[in-house]
Amino acid sequence: MHAFDGGVPHERATAALGAPGFSRASARRRGHRLSDDPGPHAQTLAPTIATSGSGLVARLHAVGEERYHDKHPFHQRLVAGALNRDQVRAWVANRYYYQKQIPVKDAAVLSNLPSAAHRRVWISRIFDHDGSGGERGGTVSWLGLARAVGLDEDEVLSERAVAPGTRFAVDAYVTFARTRPWIESVASSLTELFGPPVMERRIAAIIEKYPWIDPAGLAYFEDRIPLARRDADSALAWVLEEATTPEIEQRCVEALRFKCDVLWCILDATALASGVFA
Repeated sequence: MHAFDGGVPHERATAALGAPGFSRASARRRGHRLSDDPGPHAQTLAPTIATSGSGLVARLHAVGEERYHDKHPFHQRLVAGALNRDQVRAWVANRYYYQKQIPVKDAAVLSNLPSAAHRRVWISRIFDHDGSGGERGGTVSWLGLARAVGLDEDEVLSERAVAPGTRFAVDAYVTFARTRPWIESVASSLTELFGPPVMERRIAAIIEKYPWIDPAGLAYFEDRIPLARRDADSALAWVLEEATTPEIEQRCVEALRFKCDVLWCILDATALASGVFA
């Protein structure tokens, strides 16, 4: 299924290099409405998933069934309660680098979007992680998890515990978002289709299996579940609207596979760094 190594597979890593951009396809295709009027809310997309996109939706879900990182042996050990304290802490410290770079990735996607209406929708993702208007964002919440597992916040921020494979995979994802056509970058975010139930199971497992972790540190996952569902809905609507040829559909599926590989490689690197399967 997946090679157990700390790097991004060659064919996925090379996909992070440049490619010709897409011009915007029809702004109103397959029943999706993208308003040019911002109205009272930033979320201006009104998705209505058309039956004609059901084949692509099935293909995207098949990627998650095969490749999402809840299938990784490290994650399976995490939810089984089989990791020791140092291994849990290695997961939190490595994942911090991914969390920190998510808004950087989203800013790269934002810069490539084809219209103000698209940008008004996407920018909420940056606020969700960086915070806005005095509200803490997801990155700050992740540091709360770091404290809850007994990590020193300054040590996490120093990134000294981030494995090279984690850094390489995350940086490749940011490069992908910066250089690939915007619809591929949006498609790569569709791991959020699979994330909410996995986060729910993870919360339950941590509470049951790791009583030494302060449950207050799980706020990141609790807050993220409804946001991930919201973001998946809008991103999927865009993909179905823009994927008007078999070639574009295939590139969207491959983009989602690439993102799954990034998440898988983060766990590969974490497992190797923390002595799991040594």
